[in-house]
Amino acid sequence: MIAQAPGRYIALGDSFTEGVGDVSNRRPNGVRGWADRVAEGLASDCPGWEYANLAIRSKRLRHIIAEQLEPAVAMKPTLITLYAGGNDVMDFGTKIADILADYEVLVAELVQTGATLVLFTGYDVEVSPILSPLRRKNHAYNDGVRLIAAKYGAILVDYASFSAYANSRMWAPDRLHMSKAGHKYLASRLLDILEVPHGITHKTKHRAPTITAKQWVREHHAWVTEWVLPLVGRKLRGTTLGDSLSPRWPEPVRVPPKKGLKKLAGKIPDARSDMGHYS
Repeated sequence: MIAQAPGRYIALGDSFTEGVGDVSNRRPNGVRGWADRVAEGLASDCPGWEYANLAIRSKRLRHIIAEQLEPAVAMKPTLITLYAGGNDVMDFGTKIADILADYEVLVAELVQTGATLVLFTGYDVEVSPILSPLRRKNHAYNDGVRLIAAKYGAILVDYASFSAYANSRMWAPDRLHMSKAGHKYLASRLLDILEVPHGITHKTKHRAPTITAKQWVREHHAWVTEWVLPLVGRKLRGTTLGDSLSPRWPEPVRVPPKKGLKKLAGKIPDARSDMGHYS
């Protein structure tokens, strides 16, 4: 599906694409993520690929349009991945019609580059009854993304339908971002869709052990205390975890076909970051 020649891959979006949940203190912003793994898979199969990742955690569609669209187009990409809108869906008072209208504006601009465009639905994470009102919005968002992907001829990665993510091991402690295993699995699925041979292995057969009711109460309390309340607090203050961060790979880099981006990370200022803990 991808031409058998090196190209330029640009990743756009928020924490999903930045790599939050896949902690790696040796890489920019303290994370790795599926997009890095895809870039490395492309370069391993066909040396010469270049890669930039402009995604920053907590960004809404308006931020991605204002901050990432113009630089991405200027880089003349041949492959673009975009996940955007998930944070907008989670915001109180937002309307799906408005979210999808902005999303389509962004997609229409990216299509004009002539690059292969990859879009994603959003997984329906069942973390707690506290967040259940958001599920209906997420379903409507996914339906809209599917229609827009078909309208503009984009490749759709229907992440929402991947049954492997029913396994709790695929999720980070905050229950909203993928774990290392989750990022690896998504990278392998996307490379498969792009028909790029790769050696990424993933283990999804083993599920987390069954816990007692007492353990569940203790873990749920810890989750609310460590993740939910800080999230609500940030929303009330109008701050986000991405406010002080820059893109991980802001300019296209030539991905080494053997050691991958790990070889380049040491050359990037502040590549060792404490931002891998994203609470």
